[in-house]
Amino acid sequence: MPRIRVTVVVLGDLGRSPRMLYHAGALADSAAAVDLVGCVEHDLPADVCDHPAVRVHRLPPPSVAGRHRLPRPMFLIVASWNVLRQTWSLLVALAWRVPRPAVILVQNPPAIPTLAVTWLAARLRNARLIVDWHNLGWAMLAHSLGERHPFVRLARRHERWAGRRADAHLCVSRALADRLDLWGVGRAVVLPDRPARRFAPTPPEARQPLFERLAGSLRLPELADTERRPALVVSPTSWTADEDFDLLVEAAAAWDARLHTEGGPTVAIVVSGDGPRRAEYERRFADLGLERVILRTPWLPADEYPHLLGVADLGLCLHRSASGLDLPMKVLDCFGAGLPVLALDYGPCLAELVRDGENGLLFRSAPELADGLHRVLGRFPRSTPLLDRLRAGVAREATIRWSDAWTTIARPLVDAVARS
Repeated sequence: MPRIRVTVVVLGDLGRSPRMLYHAGALADSAAAVDLVGCVEHDLPADVCDHPAVRVHRLPPPSVAGRHRLPRPMFLIVASWNVLRQTWSLLVALAWRVPRPAVILVQNPPAIPTLAVTWLAARLRNARLIVDWHNLGWAMLAHSLGERHPFVRLARRHERWAGRRADAHLCVSRALADRLDLWGVGRAVVLPDRPARRFAPTPPEARQPLFERLAGSLRLPELADTERRPALVVSPTSWTADEDFDLLVEAAAAWDARLHTEGGPTVAIVVSGDGPRRAEYERRFADLGLERVILRTPWLPADEYPHLLGVADLGLCLHRSASGLDLPMKVLDCFGAGLPVLALDYGPCLAELVRDGENGLLFRSAPELADGLHRVLGRFPRSTPLLDRLRAGVAREATIRWSDAWTTIARPLVDAVARS
């Protein structure tokens, strides 16, 4: 690819937007000059922020950190103010602060005001616009307000109108590509999420030093005990409304009672990440009073997170898709680290990623989750035939990495759009 300039846009926290960070890194490695535009509320991975071809342009974060917990009238007032404020800051960044790009690559959602502003900036600067669809923004808004709310209907019309004006589309699943096609937005090129190369199983000789280091940061001194180490389950999360933590509360209590009466290992479930619902569930976890199931909720720096996955025994995904069309990126992080995943089954789309009994197990209720955890880890570490079989399936799954898929699928699209 000849050297071109690409602006990668996220109207949100770049530190919690791994797919767009992967885009930026892949573009920079392909000899593009990359301007990365978004909020920086958490540290960025060193391989992106220190890359000589990547320049980060910071946007102000949204007002009122706890806005998602406000009563609906106050939420709508704050959300409207944020739209106005973000519209101006994003337009200033794209139209004046950032050098003129050949291509603007924008994450959707959020659709408002992102799609309209990036389309306007692209036309003002004679650039091409590619939308990378992770989900449908109006469907996520409907999760909070209800599908019949006037704001949701307006958001749906806006997303369709603005999306149709892009020059090209990428998306995360075949199901989402089909929906966009039927919706009249246009046929999207499916770029499935793949694990980055920094996610890998930790070699046996390096595991114990990592356990000893993590024992302090996770407040789990038991991890440093080679003889009595608890089984380690990791649930990567953004602590948002589309993740069902109530299932975890109920399943953890049920499994703890079962381990107490039937025997079994001590289990540490680490719910890693940050987001609007974290404080609420930290209080609920603390009130459970569990004996055999330990719940921890750390935020780990970007460069520490792969180490946690690399030494864990099992992944857990609580994502409940608002649209039924997106795929949880963090499952791929687990696969890259060699972890099978217990995943909440929210619809047929998930089968594009998790195959029940091959690289993970699916569940639909708290009792099913508790039973799945017991089936996989109930005799840990003495006899784990199901865990071993699922790990073998994950190893086959993780052979194709993000850079491989990006070079094959996304690079030709970006090159063609830049030249059009």
